[in-house]
Amino acid sequence: MTTTATSTPTADDELPGPPRAGEGGDVFDRDVLPAPPGATLALLRSLLAPLKARAALTTALLLLQQAAVQVSPLLVAYAIDTAVPAFRDHRHGPLIAVAVGCLVSALLSGGLQFAFIETSARVSQDVLLELRGRIFRHAQALSVDFHERYTSGRLISRSTTDVESLRELLDEGLQELVTVVLSFVYISAMLLWLDLGLGALAVASFVPLYLLVRLYQRRAGRVYRARSTAIAAVIVKFVETMNGIRPVRAFRREAANDAEFAVLNGRHERTNGDALLEMARYVVGSRLVANTAVAGIVLWGAYQVATGSLELGVLAAAVLYLRRLYDPIDRLGIFLNSYQSAAASLEKIAGLLAQTPSVPEPSVPRGLPPRKGDLPGREVVFDGVRFGYRTGGEVLPRFDLTLPAGQTVAVVGATGAGKSTLAKLLARFYDPSDGRVLLDGVDVRELSVPELRRGVVMVTQEAFLFSGTVADNIAIGRPDATREEIERAAKAIGAHEFIGALPDGYDTDVRKRGGRISAGQRQLVAFARALLADPAVLILDEATSSLDIPGERAVQRAMATVLRGRTAVVIAHRLSTVEIADRVLVMEQGRIVEDGRPDELIAGTGKFARLHRAWRDSLA
Repeated sequence: MTTTATSTPTADDELPGPPRAGEGGDVFDRDVLPAPPGATLALLRSLLAPLKARAALTTALLLLQQAAVQVSPLLVAYAIDTAVPAFRDHRHGPLIAVAVGCLVSALLSGGLQFAFIETSARVSQDVLLELRGRIFRHAQALSVDFHERYTSGRLISRSTTDVESLRELLDEGLQELVTVVLSFVYISAMLLWLDLGLGALAVASFVPLYLLVRLYQRRAGRVYRARSTAIAAVIVKFVETMNGIRPVRAFRREAANDAEFAVLNGRHERTNGDALLEMARYVVGSRLVANTAVAGIVLWGAYQVATGSLELGVLAAAVLYLRRLYDPIDRLGIFLNSYQSAAASLEKIAGLLAQTPSVPEPSVPRGLPPRKGDLPGREVVFDGVRFGYRTGGEVLPRFDLTLPAGQTVAVVGATGAGKSTLAKLLARFYDPSDGRVLLDGVDVRELSVPELRRGVVMVTQEAFLFSGTVADNIAIGRPDATREEIERAAKAIGAHEFIGALPDGYDTDVRKRGGRISAGQRQLVAFARALLADPAVLILDEATSSLDIPGERAVQRAMATVLRGRTAVVIAHRLSTVEIADRVLVMEQGRIVEDGRPDELIAGTGKFARLHRAWRDSLA
C-alpha cells in the first residue's frame, strides 16, 4: 500500500489505535498492512538467498543423520532372523556385527545431529539479524505521514514478537518438518522393501493424516493471524501508557487504562486459547489415525507370521519402523504450530516492508545552485501549493508565498490555521498535493534527502534528545564537528553555562529522551544542534514554548545574532518571539490574511494588532 499525503483512508488501510473498553468485533485486524501477492515468499527467499550454501549443508547433514537413524530396525531384523540363530550355532560374528553396527549408527546419528543443530542455528540467526535490520532501516526511511498513523508499539511488535515467531520456525519447526518428511520417505521405502503388503498399508494410512493436516492449516491460519494482531494491540497499549505516564497520573487514567488493557489482554488470552484448542484437535485426530493404523498393520503382520509367509524379524523391524513413522506426527503438529504463527507474522512484516515513502527520493536528484552573494540564506517560494492530510479536507487551499534569502519571518495564527503544515512542507516531511515548494528555484522534491537536510533544519516544540552525551546530541547535525565547534554553538545559543555545570560537562549522559536535564535545557541543546548544522534555512516550530521568560530572552538574543543573513521561518505561539522577525505573516484557515513588518502591523487595526494588544495587556 503506497501512502500519499492526500489519499483517502479506507477500511483496510486505516490504522486506528486499540479499541475502548467494551468494544468488540475485529477492530484489531485493522492494523494490518496488506502484503502484495507473493511478497511473503519473496521476502523469505531474499533472506535465504545469501545463505544457500549453508542451507544446503544443513539439509545434507539432516539427510545423513536420518539415514543413520533408520538403519537400526534393519539391524534388529537381521539380529532376530540371522544373528541369534547363528549365535546358537556358536557363530558369533553376525551378532558382533549387529552390535558394532548399532554403536556406529548411534555415534553417527549423534554427531550429525550436533553438526546440524550448530549449522542450522547459524543460518537462522543470520536470517533474523538481517530481518531485524531491514525492519529498522525501512521504518526509518518511511515518511512522517506513515509514523503518525502506524504507532511505535506496532513497529516494536513487528521487530520483536513477529521476528521471534520466525525464530521458532527456523530453530525448531523446520527441523521437525524435514524430519517427518525424511522419516516418511525412508520408512515407507524400507517397509515396501521388507514386505510390499505392510508397506502399502502404511502408505495408505497417510491419506487421512494428510487431510487432517490440511484442515488444521486452514483453521489455524486464521487463529494465528488474529493472535499476532492481538499481541500487537497489547504492546501498543502498554507502550502508549508508559510513554504517557505523566498525563495518566495527572488525569487519574489508571482505572480507565486498566479496563482498556483488560479488554486487549482478554482478546490475547482468547486467541492463545483458540490456538491451543486447534492444536489439541489435531493431536487427538492424528493419534487416533496413527494408533488405528499401527494396530491394523501389526495384526495383519502377526497373521502372516503365524501362516509362515513373513519372518518374525521382519515383523519386528516393521513394528519399529511404524512407531518411528507415526511418532513424528505429533512433532509435525509442532511444525504446523510454528509455521502458522510464523506465516502470520511474516505476512505482517512483508506488509510493513512493502510500504513506500510518501516523500520518495528523486530518481535523478538535483543539487542546489551556488549561493548568491555572501548571504548564507536561500530564497523560499511556495508556488500554488495545496495540501490536505489523509484524515480531513485541505489545510492549505491554495498557498503562494515568497521568502527572500536572509529574511526572518514569523508566522502566527490560531491553532489549525496551517502554520505547522507550512513548516512541514518546507522541511519536506510531506509533499504538497499540488504546486511546488522551491529552494533557490529548485523543487525540494528534486533534492536528495542529504542535500535537503543540509539546507533546511527544523527545531520542533518537542526537543527530542537521544541517549548519549550532550556533545553527541549537539553534533547530530554534523557528526564530524570538533569539540571546539560544539562548544562554540552551545555558547552562541546560551547553553554553555548550564552544560558546564553538569557532572561531566559535555560528556554527561542525558539518558533516555534527555530525562536528566530540564525541558528548557533540552530545548537549548536542540537549538545548539540546529546552529551547528549551519543550515541555509532554519525552521523554528514553536521552539521556545517550553522555555521560561529569562530562557526565552536569552535564546532570542542569541538567535538575533545567529540568524542574521539566514532564511528563518519562526512558527510563533508567544508573540514575544515575533520581536526577532523582519516580517510577520498572520494565517487563518490556510490563508495569509496579514503580511508586513511587525511594527507596521502593530500600529494598524488588523488581527495581529488586536492579538498584540491582548498579549501586552496580559503581561501587565
